[in-house]
Amino acid sequence: MNIDVVVVGKTGRDYIAAGVADFMGRLGRYCQAREIVVKEAKGRMSAAERLAREGGAILDRIEPDARVVAMSPEGRALGSEDLAMMLGRMRDQGVRRLAFVIGGADGLAAEVRGRADMVLSLSKMTFTHEMARLILAEQLYRAFSILAGSKYHRSS
Repeated sequence: MNIDVVVVGKTGRDYIAAGVADFMGRLGRYCQAREIVVKEAKGRMSAAERLAREGGAILDRIEPDARVVAMSPEGRALGSEDLAMMLGRMRDQGVRRLAFVIGGADGLAAEVRGRADMVLSLSKMTFTHEMARLILAEQLYRAFSILAGSKYHRSS
């Protein structure tokens, strides 16, 4: 299975970037994983214009055959074990590419949500979009470690 984590804008905080890189690297034990960064829309424009630009850039980077999971506070919340079971089912069903999408500070465009096969939430709490990247990367690694029966999940 190939996992793409599509995000808007570079991670500005070194400690977050290091954590994301660490967990994305660890994911390589279980699947092919990559972070895809799309350019953040900047300049004088409305939030709607920003969302539209970023949404178009996101859609351009999602592979046509990918199942898409949009990350949004309004989405369905899963526990770590439930996420692992979902990933395991997809893997067993032959899903070859899965794209998780995290929007920028303004969220996700309606077009991106429309392309999504499901919408998940990391928590009812609010996180910065940068912190959401780190949490998602860790949870993906945790889910695959659960599927593999490794000690990571039990010892954390």
